[in-house]
Amino acid sequence: MKTKKLWEASKSQKNSSNLYKYEKFLFSKYKFKKTQSYSKLLKWSIDNPKNFWVSVWDFCKVKGIKSPKYKKSKVFFKNKFLKNSKLNFAENLLSKNDNTKAITFINENGFKEIRTWKELNNNVYKLITFFKSIRIKEKDRIAAYMPNLIETVETFIATSAIGSIWSSCSPDFGVNGVIERFSQINPKILILCDRYFYNGKEINVIKRLPFILNKIKSIKYVIVINYPNKRLLKFNNIKNIKFISWKSIMKINPKKFYLKKFNFEHELAILYSSGTTGKPKCICHRSGGVLLQHLKEHQLHNEIKENDNVFYFTTCGWMMWNWLVSVLASKASIVLFEGFPMYKRDDLLIKLANKEKVTLFGVSAKYIDALNKSKVLEKKNYKLKNLRTICSTGSPLSEEGFKFIYKKVKRNVHLASISGGTDIVSCFVLGNIYDPVILGQIQNKGLGMNVDIFNDSGKAIKNKKGELVCKNAFPTIPLKFWNDKNNKKFKSAYFNKFKNVWYHGDYAELKNSGGFIIYGRSDATLNPGGVRLGTSEIYSEVEKFIEIKESLAIGQSWNNDIRIILFVIMNKNYTLDENLVKNIKLKIKLNASPRHVPSKIIQVNDIPRTKNGKIVELAVKNIIEGNNVKNKEALANPEILEKFKNLKDLKF
Repeated sequence: MKTKKLWEASKSQKNSSNLYKYEKFLFSKYKFKKTQSYSKLLKWSIDNPKNFWVSVWDFCKVKGIKSPKYKKSKVFFKNKFLKNSKLNFAENLLSKNDNTKAITFINENGFKEIRTWKELNNNVYKLITFFKSIRIKEKDRIAAYMPNLIETVETFIATSAIGSIWSSCSPDFGVNGVIERFSQINPKILILCDRYFYNGKEINVIKRLPFILNKIKSIKYVIVINYPNKRLLKFNNIKNIKFISWKSIMKINPKKFYLKKFNFEHELAILYSSGTTGKPKCICHRSGGVLLQHLKEHQLHNEIKENDNVFYFTTCGWMMWNWLVSVLASKASIVLFEGFPMYKRDDLLIKLANKEKVTLFGVSAKYIDALNKSKVLEKKNYKLKNLRTICSTGSPLSEEGFKFIYKKVKRNVHLASISGGTDIVSCFVLGNIYDPVILGQIQNKGLGMNVDIFNDSGKAIKNKKGELVCKNAFPTIPLKFWNDKNNKKFKSAYFNKFKNVWYHGDYAELKNSGGFIIYGRSDATLNPGGVRLGTSEIYSEVEKFIEIKESLAIGQSWNNDIRIILFVIMNKNYTLDENLVKNIKLKIKLNASPRHVPSKIIQVNDIPRTKNGKIVELAVKNIIEGNNVKNKEALANPEILEKFKNLKDLKF
């Protein structure tokens, strides 16, 4: 099948790129020949792991004490980069201290707040002064149950500054979801915002506090923040808990502490697996590895430069929040959005990107699909003069999504679809400015990442679907899982399938172009007649129908085989009739394959999804086959699962 090129950077764009400056830097230091060939640069980065990661430190001007030592090990996760190097994560994020803007906050109602670099530095030092006054130590855990506020960013930076360990959940997690996560790590401090807003609705969070404190006895201090531009909601004090208001901390006269430099391997943050297949795993990440990997992705893959304005639609419960905050280390400013991305107007985020002169606009593939279906950009035209890069992640971006970006959003823009995960708090595959954007493909593997596709026998394959793996070590391998004796769960999660190779659990394909197609999670693949099929191939066809808002495909065990069931949510004023069913099946047959055609198409009102908006095929499969769904608290709408029980259409 012939590939279709959608965009390619001009010669001047390539010549002025960070990537070309990096090539010139490599030439001066390692005699690497400047070619503007991404494949050659990639090969060098994989073949020379020690020099590559040291070069990222040098090129991105990491503040710290560098030791270029590389401890090579036969055990994948025991390789150590820049061993004995020391740095302070916060010092690198506080990369400027002037009166230009560092952070912009905007909520769904249009309330806007700006924090300058000077104010950001000052507030972080106030928090450090407070943490020291209550004797918070290195490696103590600080937990945040917060919306995407400037205050959340400030507390994260202050936590890392003193060597404590950060962990956050967004307020759309229910009480049990929060308890299930934070109770595993025993935090000393809980940071909480009194409320948040979503799609016009005010949700009281502070009333959940007694239930949380009753179950997590390690919490001794609670910092309470009032939602921006709102008065603090009333609450009752709880015995043996010290409550501190944000306002009182902001009245502190800050001390200018020396920011201690910690080991490269020092714990930075604990993130959580989705928990859809069991209790959420507490994934602990190292500060040096995260900083280095993020700087590489921001500057060399996404061309983020000083004074850029970077936006990513995310909550504090998703790894993309950590990725966004690290942008500050590149002397760029970040734009935070809090609320429903289509509140009162479908083009709300596009309008925001235009007004705030956003240079990198990051959203989910599902958002791009929803924007396409809304047709709002048929009527309104935004110039988006400053926009150079659009990032898409969260789920595979369909070919329709690729076309829509170039037809209706902006013609001259680098569409960098990216894919990685919470497990590595970064990416395996992503964009670069040297290669063209090809319809439906993620451009290439990340520098320093020997990503490949294996078949079930562990053999590398091309132009065929298989398991996404990484064959070499990298700095954002998790340091550990919290409370995981002898790394038992850790090894089981990533290294049990293929010997000494990182198994990621994504079903994907590597093309001759070097590009990747992600077909979804491995545990969601369909197996009719014993042939593995990706759900994204079905979704990409179904998404083309204006009548359908969203869909979910699963494989149901049936007559000693698997049959495909497709659930659809209809858009307003449309119903699922025989004619539409026939057309959907025909499109899937023609554009995917006859094997992809669902046996049944069933209309539903909603489908289960995680807090980050990812649909959960496995939960539905378990429900319809009579199995237990573990950890329903990981879902944003667990009550929906009941609607899938005992469906008559699935009995014949």
